[in-house]
This record gives sequence, C-alpha cells and structure tokens, in this order.
Amino acid sequence: QVHVVESGGGSVQAGGSLRLSCAASGNIFSINVMGWYRQAPGNQRELVAQITRGGTTTYAGSVKGRFTISSGSAKNTVYLQMNSLKPEDTAVYYCKARELQVPPRDYWGQGTQVTVSS
Repeated sequence: QVHVVESGGGSVQAGGSLRLSCAASGNIFSINVMGWYRQAPGNQRELVAQITRGGTTTYAGSVKGRFTISSGSAKNTVYLQMNSLKPEDTAVYYCKARELQVPPRDYWGQGTQVTVSS
C-alpha cells in the first residue's frame, strides 16, 4: 500500500508562481512513476507532468516551459514548480504514484486547489 499527500496549493494572480509538494509513504520502493494531474470543473482529469524513478520527465504541452517537476533525494517526494501561471491553470491538482506491477496500480492524493485570477 502507498499513501499520497499533496500540499502547497492556493490562490495567485496571473503571472505568479506556486510550488506543489507530494509525499508518498508506505511501500515506496515499488513506485516507479510519480506525476501531477489536474481537473478543472467540467473537464476530465489530465496529465500535467510526471517523472520516473530514473528521472525522465514528461510534460503536457500547455505547461511546457512554465512548470517544472522534480523529485527529492529519497524519490518518494515530488515537487511541481509552477511559474507564469494563467487563469486556465485553475484546477484541483492531484498527485499520483504508480506502483511497478502487472497490471500497474495507481495511488492518488486527495487533491489541492490552485486558483489563478486575472
């Protein structure tokens, strides 16, 4: 079992920055990918960025160049640095940890609200 907790959301004006943190606990040695997703009202949940245990990163096109995902030294913590925020970045941001098994098992955090005002 893996438990995921996010923190760091809030409200900011357009052009501002926020940093989200996510910590996984439990059977962390089985985690091979951690990522950030977001869901705005009326929209499906979408991938924002993810990072593998080996450090490979993937970004959604809408955030490339503005957001940076990184992991802590223990590999059970990930951060999302969000710069140049736009109103369309407003959403609930969720952290996901994927456990290496067949089929893969995903663990989600409770989500943290990010609100960007114009």
